[in-house]
Amino acid sequence: MNEIVGSHDLLLVTLDTLRYDVAQELAAAGRIPHLAAHLPGGRWERRHAPGSFTYASHQAIFAGFLPTPATPGPHPRLFAARFAGSETTADSTWVFDTPDLVSGLAAAGYRTVCIGGVGFFNQQAPLGSVLPGMFQESHWEPEFGVPSPTSFEAQITRAEQVVAALPDEQRLFLFVNVSALHQPNWFHLPGATREAGDSRRTHAAALEYVDRHVGRLFAAASSRRRCFAIVCSDHGTTYGDDGFTGHRLGHEAVWTVPYAHFLLEPEAP
Repeated sequence: MNEIVGSHDLLLVTLDTLRYDVAQELAAAGRIPHLAAHLPGGRWERRHAPGSFTYASHQAIFAGFLPTPATPGPHPRLFAARFAGSETTADSTWVFDTPDLVSGLAAAGYRTVCIGGVGFFNQQAPLGSVLPGMFQESHWEPEFGVPSPTSFEAQITRAEQVVAALPDEQRLFLFVNVSALHQPNWFHLPGATREAGDSRRTHAAALEYVDRHVGRLFAAASSRRRCFAIVCSDHGTTYGDDGFTGHRLGHEAVWTVPYAHFLLEPEAP
């Protein structure tokens, strides 16, 4: 990461609430071709979330604790705050001297931009302002939120506007919290109804919706230079698994998440 930070733009996308099993099944079945084209071997990496719901998980992610590989560690991290005794800070880790990754990248000359999705990013109350308040520039509109069936398209349009407004020489750290997977998501499955509610199938349909449009986001993020992208879930969710519904609970479907990082190349002129 010491060779990437300072030379590349950075993109962090959290597919809020996405389950690992659903993500992996869709990749294997060829149902998310645009995402799968960037996954190493066409598969998501299985990882453990740093939190069981959005607020806790993003606080950890923004401190440098991305989802952890689901194998015995220790696992060197991409980013870490400088502190004595860290067992996951390696020579390859980009180390920052601020309380969080966002301000660390700002101190390194990056423009930090948040495009929010779920309620913890809506800036409509003090709690919804904590996470976006870490960034130099934050965006949220009702069209980006969980009830909107076109939330991801609206978020991408804002991302395109942000990138277009930047001077060419300005490095960018762009964070997008994708709300489309979060409940309610029934409207992404043709024929589903509000009365029937959300299910694993509507969750999968929401991921297919994201995949249909994600190429626009990747193109915008890499339009000026090479971009290092991280795409992951912050936590999963349950749809009646072992009697559980929702998240902020200790179920395997909540703690196990998909993860990938990869380079995006700018399109040839």
